[in-house]
Amino acid sequence: MQPWLANLLIGLVSLIAGGVAGFFLSQRYFKRYLQKNPPVNENMIRAMMTSMGRKPSEKQVRQVMQSMKEQQ
Repeated sequence: MQPWLANLLIGLVSLIAGGVAGFFLSQRYFKRYLQKNPPVNENMIRAMMTSMGRKPSEKQVRQVMQSMKEQQ
């Protein structure tokens, strides 16, 4: 086997292995991130407003959700 061909094969195998490992590691990191920081939904906003002593109406909840979506 010629040396340049061996180097090429080693490089390709390393690139593929790194891509697969990177995919699984990033997937694992993202799952952990979502467990620690779940996305905000309407029920969370209602609970937050209720804990502040306010009775939220549907209009208020939708306004807060809309403003959060606009910020992102």
